[in-house]
Amino acid sequence: MAEQEQRMTVVDSLDTPVPGRSRTARAVALARLLRQECTHLLQLYRERETFLSDHTPQGGRIVSLSANSEEPSTEEQVQLLHSALRQCLGLLHCLILREEDEMGELEGDYETMRKTVRARLEHLLNSTRVLVETDDTTVEVSPDDQCNEEVDGAFAAKIWTYRVLLELIHWADHAAQTLHVLHTERDGAEEI
Repeated sequence: MAEQEQRMTVVDSLDTPVPGRSRTARAVALARLLRQECTHLLQLYRERETFLSDHTPQGGRIVSLSANSEEPSTEEQVQLLHSALRQCLGLLHCLILREEDEMGELEGDYETMRKTVRARLEHLLNSTRVLVETDDTTVEVSPDDQCNEEVDGAFAAKIWTYRVLLELIHWADHAAQTLHVLHTERDGAEEI
């Protein structure tokens, strides 16, 4: 529990605007924190579902994007990233609904971290929206999923959850990398 409180203190400091710290720097910091929290969420899930520790789920990416050009600019990459993060939020939303339907609302480290990841992902979506929105474009931040994933049986549901958590880690990592490139291009600063 102390670790959770310490993590929330770090979160509060990242969310507070710091003089001299740019929006891109804050977005990179959020993405890095999200990646750490997603990794911790997967660890908690593996501890809860011990039989998954020896299992590697099959299948490709759940969230996939196609760029309109062969070499999208960094700005276009951030727009694509924003779309992927919306899909991830939709998947997480569906995961939460499914788990609450099956087990009810539980309170534990996994459930607390799941809520934290959801809030952080929503915050990152708002941050990326601010970075890519222009007078000509409006960027959505709501979850992009209709929860129509068909999962047959309890084991398949657990594997689907595992895959969603891996997807969250992948896209949080991708966000950290892409936003770091944007930060370097816009602010000329290598380190954050």
